Amino acid sequence: MRNLHRFAIAASAAAFAVVAYAAEPILIGVSIAQSPPGSVVQGVQIKDGVEIVVKMLNDKGGVLGRPLKLIYEDNQGVPEKGRAATEKLITRDKVVAVTGGHQSSVCLAEVEVAHRYMTPYINTNCWSDDVRKKGYANVFNPGNYNTRVSSAMAETIAALKVKSVIAFAENTDYGIGQAKLLGEFLQKNAPQTEYKYIALDRAGKDFTPAVLPLRASPPDLVVNIMLPPAAYILMNQLYEQGVAPSAKTAFYDGAGIADYPDFWSNVKEAGKYMLAFGLYHQAMPIPPLGKEVADIYQKQSKSEPNRLIFQAADSILLIARAIEQSKSTDSAAMIKALQAMQFEGVRGKFSFSQEPGYKYQQWVEIPFVTYQLTEVNQPVSKTALIQTSGHPLQIDKVIKPAK
Repeated sequence: MRNLHRFAIAASAAAFAVVAYAAEPILIGVSIAQSPPGSVVQGVQIKDGVEIVVKMLNDKGGVLGRPLKLIYEDNQGVPEKGRAATEKLITRDKVVAVTGGHQSSVCLAEVEVAHRYMTPYINTNCWSDDVRKKGYANVFNPGNYNTRVSSAMAETIAALKVKSVIAFAENTDYGIGQAKLLGEFLQKNAPQTEYKYIALDRAGKDFTPAVLPLRASPPDLVVNIMLPPAAYILMNQLYEQGVAPSAKTAFYDGAGIADYPDFWSNVKEAGKYMLAFGLYHQAMPIPPLGKEVADIYQKQSKSEPNRLIFQAADSILLIARAIEQSKSTDSAAMIKALQAMQFEGVRGKFSFSQEPGYKYQQWVEIPFVTYQLTEVNQPVSKTALIQTSGHPLQIDKVIKPAK
C-alpha cells in the first residue's frame, strides 16, 4: 500500500508537470520600429495586427494546447538595432520564430542573425528583393516585394502615356532598389518615357532644394518611393511649391502610404488627386477570416484596416500553422512545414515559391490595386478604383486638378 501510495503521488506529480508544460507559452519574437528614426506608424499597425490574431488563437485554446506570447523589441528602423534585437529574441528570450520586419535595411540585417541560428523568420513588410535573393531557407515572405511594385507601376505609367517621370526615393535598400527597378521596367514598358530618380535622406526635414528646380521644368509625373514621415514632408513641399499634384504634373505613390491612420492629418490638400499603388482595398475579395480580423480592428481603432494589419495577421498565422502541422516548435520542423504549406490566411490562399532569386519563398502573385484619392480625408474604401487585381487599368477614370 505504501508503494502504491508513492506511485500515486509520483503519477500525480508527473501529470501536474505535463499540464504545467502544456500551459507554457510559445514565445514569438516581434521586431518593429517603436521609436524614430524608424517608421513608427508602420510598427503600430503591425503590433495591432499580430495582437488581434494572437488573441483569436489564444481564445480558442492556443496552439498545441499552449498559449502564444509575443515578445517585442524596438529596432528603431536601424539595421544595427535590428541585428541586436533579433540576437536577443533568439538567444535570450528563446523565441520559436521572429516576425514583424517592415523596413528592408533592417530586415537585411535581421535575416543574417536568424539564418545563423536557422530560426524561422517571417518577413512581414520588407519589400527589397535582396531579402529574397539571399536564398535563406528559414526566411519566408508573405508580404509585398519591389519587383511586384515596380512592374505594376511601370504598367500604370505606360498607360498614362506620360513623357517624363521623376521619382523621389529614400536612401535605403528599399527606396533605391525600387527606384532602379522602376527604371528597368520603364525601359521595357515605356521606352519613350524620360525617367530619373533622386535619392533623399529618409531622416531629412527639408526637401525644397530638390523640389524647387521642378517649378521651372515640371515633369509629367512625380513618383514617391519614401516612407513617412519623410514622405509626408515631400508631399507637402511639392504641393506648397505648386509642383504636384497639378494640371501639368500628376503624383503617384508607390510606397503604400495612403491607408496609414495618420496620412490625412499630415498631408491634407497635398494628398488630393494622388494615384496610389495599394495592397488592400475594401473592394478586394477576402476570406471570412480576413473579414473577422477587419471587423475586430475597426471596432478597436474606429478606423478602416490597412494592408499592414492583414500582413501582420498572416505572419502570426503562418507561424501558428507551421507549429500545428509539424506538431513541434523545433525550427527545422517548422521550416519544412512552411516550405510545403498550402496556406490560407486572412488575404486568401497561397504557397511559397521555391524558384531562386526574388521569388524565393515569396507569395509571388500577391494581389494589388491602383486607386486615386479624390477628396481630402477620403477613406480608401471611397477612393476611385483605377485597377482591381487581375483586371486592366481604367486610365479614363483618372482626374487632374484644374490648375
